[in-house]
Amino acid sequence: MELDLHIEGLLFYKASPQKKSSLMKLFGVDEGEFAAALDRVRSKLESGATRLLETETEIQLVTAPELSDFIDTLRRDELSGDIGKAGAETLAIVLYKEPVSRAEIDRIRGVNSAFILRNLMTRGLIARESAGKSFVFRISPALLEQLGVTNKQELPEFGTIMDQLETFTATQV
Repeated sequence: MELDLHIEGLLFYKASPQKKSSLMKLFGVDEGEFAAALDRVRSKLESGATRLLETETEIQLVTAPELSDFIDTLRRDELSGDIGKAGAETLAIVLYKEPVSRAEIDRIRGVNSAFILRNLMTRGLIARESAGKSFVFRISPALLEQLGVTNKQELPEFGTIMDQLETFTATQV
């Protein structure tokens, strides 16, 4: 399979900025070969709904600029509704397991959580932080404010739930 297809597939799957240097190492290619593959990805995407966003050090798939009004309408509609069962489930995982990686969230839920995590970040309920080569998710002060507490330990039965979670996690190893 061609390098450009691998890059595009990885960017779609990761749904977040990726370091060029890490990808060159992953694919075992030099800067010239990588740049040529990026040009092929960019050309292929130029008439579609996604584009290749490139900075000095990172690349990412983004929505085409001409769709910005449509995407803004979708975002407003998304934010006006409730977070749904999947959002509540993901939020609970972040709340009790923070800092937690997307891979861990996906493992616990059994599905890809990129869309839900983006939705929760857009609403300001969680935040994404860099943790070395990847990211972790944490709750935000806005979430605590909405829950009416100043720290998560004030949540009803927080200690009991954490004890049960630790016991469950220990038995899964």
